[in-house]
Amino acid sequence: MQRTLLCRVGRSLEPGLGGAPTQRGELRAAGCAPAGRRGGVEAGRRTLARLRSMQTLLVRLVVLLGLTSRLLETSALTGAPWGRASRVFLSPSQVKDRRLGLKVKDSNFTLGGFPSLILAGTIHYFRVPKEYWRDRLLKLRACGFNTVTTHVPWNLHEPRRGQFQFTGNLDLAVFISMALEVDLWVILCPGPYIGSDLDLGGLPSWLLRDPKMKLRTTYKGFTKAVNHYFDELIPRIVSLQVQEDGPIIAVQLENEYGSYHMDEKYMPYVKQALVTRGVKTLLMTADTGQDLTGGRVKNDYGALLTEDGDYTPEYVTFQELLRSVTVPSHNLNPNEVHRPPQPESRPRVVYKPVTATYYMSLWDALPYLDEPTRSAKPVSMEKLSVNQGSGQSSGYILYETAISSGGLLTSRGHVQDRGQVFLDNLYIGVLDHASTELTIPRRSDYEGSQMLRILVENQGRLACGPDINKERKGLTGDIYLNKSPLRKFKIYSLEMKPKFIQRDLPNIWKPALFQPRGPAFFLGLLRVGDHPRDTFIKMQDWTKGVVFINGQNLGRYWNIGPQETLYLPGPWLQPGANEIVVFEEWKSALVIQFTDSPQLGY
Repeated sequence: MQRTLLCRVGRSLEPGLGGAPTQRGELRAAGCAPAGRRGGVEAGRRTLARLRSMQTLLVRLVVLLGLTSRLLETSALTGAPWGRASRVFLSPSQVKDRRLGLKVKDSNFTLGGFPSLILAGTIHYFRVPKEYWRDRLLKLRACGFNTVTTHVPWNLHEPRRGQFQFTGNLDLAVFISMALEVDLWVILCPGPYIGSDLDLGGLPSWLLRDPKMKLRTTYKGFTKAVNHYFDELIPRIVSLQVQEDGPIIAVQLENEYGSYHMDEKYMPYVKQALVTRGVKTLLMTADTGQDLTGGRVKNDYGALLTEDGDYTPEYVTFQELLRSVTVPSHNLNPNEVHRPPQPESRPRVVYKPVTATYYMSLWDALPYLDEPTRSAKPVSMEKLSVNQGSGQSSGYILYETAISSGGLLTSRGHVQDRGQVFLDNLYIGVLDHASTELTIPRRSDYEGSQMLRILVENQGRLACGPDINKERKGLTGDIYLNKSPLRKFKIYSLEMKPKFIQRDLPNIWKPALFQPRGPAFFLGLLRVGDHPRDTFIKMQDWTKGVVFINGQNLGRYWNIGPQETLYLPGPWLQPGANEIVVFEEWKSALVIQFTDSPQLGY
């Protein structure tokens, strides 16, 4: 059964995990109601007036409106006033016979045959350290929700074509089972596209190796890859559906396809791909009626928890609101609503500053890295023959070619996204979306050819929109010197994945007796006691680069701001020595500082 739901399942950002940008929060909120007649307008006005008067209301009103409007719609559809909504607030422990599943009867949801209110908050398991999954789920439950929505990122589960990862922080089955343990239903969003502010919306970049690729359509090259992925993913979750006594009450088809709408046959294909593999719970989409005909989906942002899982004023506001919705004014029947105790906030710590005592120039490291690709013309990241033919997905890529004269270097928009240009080891300037030309000097003290180097950073692919098929990175076309295309390149893949940091970097570190300029790697040791705790790294006086802790990518920093700190989860540290590696593009500061509070520029 496929129904369109008026459900704004929110989005989640947890730093460092999945290559996502570090932003605040990882718990979002939404109420869900079946699409149908609207109602509750006057009640909505009264509720909004009440919310505006609350002293703790610090959240943007658009977020609260997204929740309250859905609750009002549900109230109107069930015929129940706000004060009586608890009669239909059901958690898994309260439904004896789950085999009936989530149904739509007239304009109501039913669970186990009883009218039910679904209050859902979003947690992305892949953006939260596995050790903190239970903490986040309990906080969602304590806030007053009975359902967790989570999205499944294809690009993380199949980073290379045909190689799948479902362990550790990507153990989806464990996360879903844990949700049931804390008495939460699950709405699962398996994609294949999930949006969620992920690189390419969660689609793997190796799909773009096909020059004719048409993402999110029934193009044969795309559906073949989806079928292979679903063959691995769906069997892992079918036994966790509510009909099998699991917590999954609904599965979302794709994500906001109405705003993309490139192929009318695509959504029926996705539905069939799920059903034929054993999905039998309620199917839903995340579009409103207007969106299904190509309208624009409104994105709303907000967070109930900080990036390290601490409570915000918004959390308290939603908690009070949900209590007013789910708890009647008369004496509460103990069988109606039960919430677990609210978990305490986790302590943070400020570690002593760490000095990067060793460094390694990128130019010194090149001879020790994997053999570069040699090509007559520039080759984009995705089309490199690395990673068993899956190409490069993220990080940096270095292009080298010999030139015999100076002159005007022109990119014609083929640098994606930011390229630092060097003549031998001498920095010349930057080519990016705003700057497409540079003057290359002719060194009078040098005879013969010179090495032109372009270090290109992939700053992330679009997560949505009609141009995602074009999101190839690196040099995506010819680069011209004096209007002549350059040829004969050596291309180095600098993906900055854990393997690169832990095994590929050579052991040729030099003492950092002064402040060497980048591009270079810097090494320091953080010593931690027996019980590592959360903290925040502050790269004060550094310029631009990437930070790694024990091989894990924490994220990027840039002194232009606004973000000034990177969240370092305690589980990523170990008692004793912890290796911090910084890749600095320009000017280093050598000292790495720590703080117990995030500084995100707002």
